[in-house]
Amino acid sequence: MKRSLLLVAMALHSALPAHAFAIDPRVASQLDKLTPEERREQRCDMEAMDRIKKSGDFRPDKVIAYTFSDTVENGDSIRAPGAVFRSAGEWYRLKYKCETGDKGLSIMSFDFKIGTKVPRTQWERYYLYD
Repeated sequence: MKRSLLLVAMALHSALPAHAFAIDPRVASQLDKLTPEERREQRCDMEAMDRIKKSGDFRPDKVIAYTFSDTVENGDSIRAPGAVFRSAGEWYRLKYKCETGDKGLSIMSFDFKIGTKVPRTQWERYYLYD
């Protein structure tokens, strides 16, 4: 279920222009259909993609918050110590901390750290794909 929701949010995100991150009403409408926990995670994953793109070194097209470890939620905050993102057909480790507001739709604070490339030999084990 989580993976299919992630794919919906990422598909919506990739269809939007870069300036849409105020948050586009179409995306907000789709996110609003999720539980608060799922909404927060999806919105933070979208923010991670946007921030990674703005760093200039990568062009991510997917972020998964829970690949190497479960996310940790505390109120409106989520910590994803075992996240990954895909860029140019390669997967990279990612850690982020995200605090949301407005029912999980707005980002109040966001910090992230990009880690090492995930070797292809580990992709199958963690359900990563091209």
